[in-house]
Amino acid sequence: MDIDWPELRARSLLTEDEAILALNKPAGISVTGERHDSDIVAAAEEHGEKLYPVHRIDKVTSGLILFARELAAHGPLTRQFNKQTAEKVYLAIVDSGSPALPDTGTIELPLSVGRKNRVRVAAPRETIRRDDDRWSVAESDLLNTKNYPSTTEFTVLARHPARTVVALRPITGRRHQLRVHLAWIGHPILGDPLFDRSGAEVRTHLHSWRLTLSADWRPDGRLSLEAPPGDDFWSPLPVPPPALPEPG
Repeated sequence: MDIDWPELRARSLLTEDEAILALNKPAGISVTGERHDSDIVAAAEEHGEKLYPVHRIDKVTSGLILFARELAAHGPLTRQFNKQTAEKVYLAIVDSGSPALPDTGTIELPLSVGRKNRVRVAAPRETIRRDDDRWSVAESDLLNTKNYPSTTEFTVLARHPARTVVALRPITGRRHQLRVHLAWIGHPILGDPLFDRSGAEVRTHLHSWRLTLSADWRPDGRLSLEAPPGDDFWSPLPVPPPALPEPG
């Protein structure tokens, strides 16, 4: 898919200054690194604008994506993701499943890379243990492969008979972490091509919502960003979307 960069930039712009550019990316557009498709970084460069992605979100995920406009800003920003000091919040609409999710919870399931480079939990599914509001696996159940400790915190925002709206905080930032964690505990994200084979949804209902970082060049020393989800994100709900909590 070709990207009309000037049109996409104007439509998706959240904020920009001399150091950064933040967009509310539509679902279905890659950020960078696409071999056979267009992506934002390449499209911008074709129009003379050099962008350096500060973090990653999947092609199927909509929402907030932050770019540095100069390398001097890129390093300090990316280090906050590496040190896990960046505060990230996503929204997702998931299968309500049974049993239902608790109001809040923590998923502590290490990840590994399996066949065909697919990310999976680094233990057999049947060894996942739920203790009240926490999911984990025993050290003795880990597969004999390299694994990556991975933690996701969640809060339920709305419940419907077949759909649940959750806010997600990925404490670690592993590839496909939110998608794998939710699917492996029985609550896959609606429309996720990795786990939802129903074909009932036209997009994956995962949205990069909020991001807070330190930003020395700004007057208050902080960069607090929010990308409101579009109507297409809320489309699976039978009622108007819930009121979203204020930051904090």
